Amino acid sequence: MECTVLDIACYIDHTLLKPEATPGHIHQLCEEARAYHFATVCVNGIYVRLCADLLQGSDVRVCAVVGFPLGATLSEVKHFEAQCAMQDGAREIDMVIPIGSLKAGLDSDLSRDIALVAQACHDQGSLLKVIIETALLTDEEKVRACLLAQAAHADYVKTSTGFSSNGATVHDVTLMRQTVGPDMGVKAAGGIRTLADAQAMISAGATRIGASSGVKIVQEAR
Repeated sequence: MECTVLDIACYIDHTLLKPEATPGHIHQLCEEARAYHFATVCVNGIYVRLCADLLQGSDVRVCAVVGFPLGATLSEVKHFEAQCAMQDGAREIDMVIPIGSLKAGLDSDLSRDIALVAQACHDQGSLLKVIIETALLTDEEKVRACLLAQAAHADYVKTSTGFSSNGATVHDVTLMRQTVGPDMGVKAAGGIRTLADAQAMISAGATRIGASSGVKIVQEAR
């Protein structure tokens, strides 16, 4: 898929989730997001309010991660974390599933985990993306995770945190798109560093790209 500068920017969640990120780095992230009209900035909860203030009046939304990066916090804690992030100005939430629950076949626990956060998001008019961490899953588990997220009314399924052994692959994005059909969002994240990477993911079915290299990608598109 060929993208113009504006098209590719609209796909990108401009991401900074490194633990050593400072408020100065967040200021730069938001300045870049304003300049390039990215879809969102994606940050840890501690910086949501700062981003919301810096991006006030712009077309860039704030996305916060929840249960990040392991997904192993209690469902009630994820629910509360999402609520706090939205109170601070987040309009999109990227939550990590409890991967061990999926692998153990505890589908009802996983469904509840997602549904609690999905309800909190939708009550506030926000979107929920569910990170399934594809690098740790078999194809069967990826399909099951996507179907559970869809049934729990998540808005997107997302490949990766970027903190595991691997990030997004064309194979995984294709599989996720085939599983959820045409209407649910699919976010590819992790290791997407070039325009070619982003275009390959979009061609495979991604409707959002998570990347810390968003500026480089858009500059390549020019």
